Amino acid sequence: MTEFKIKRVYESAEEEDGFRVLCDRLWPRGVKKDALELDMWAKDITPSTEIRKLFAHKPENFAHFKELYLAELEQNPAVAEFLKKVKNEPVVTLLYAAKNEHCNHAMILRDFLQSKVH
Repeated sequence: MTEFKIKRVYESAEEEDGFRVLCDRLWPRGVKKDALELDMWAKDITPSTEIRKLFAHKPENFAHFKELYLAELEQNPAVAEFLKKVKNEPVVTLLYAAKNEHCNHAMILRDFLQSKVH
């Protein structure tokens, strides 16, 4: 069974990260494309631009954003495709650029994906 973890994209890659997936729609600022140790860029399972802008990384908007993002994930056929691609990976680390480590879309995505593999 795959274990999903999250990590800021600015942190160093480690062996225990396993399969590393960028889960941001936009490329992270200040990171050169050839410098990021990455196995996949999963733009298709990131929040839509509309709800990302609604959230605006404000903690007071997080609960509503989570509700909207979960609804998007439930309706998104790319989620099943993503899970097929990573099903044989023991560890998948979702990389994100958001500054807030306790209030971001990667947390929601990790928990959602983990619930689908149990």
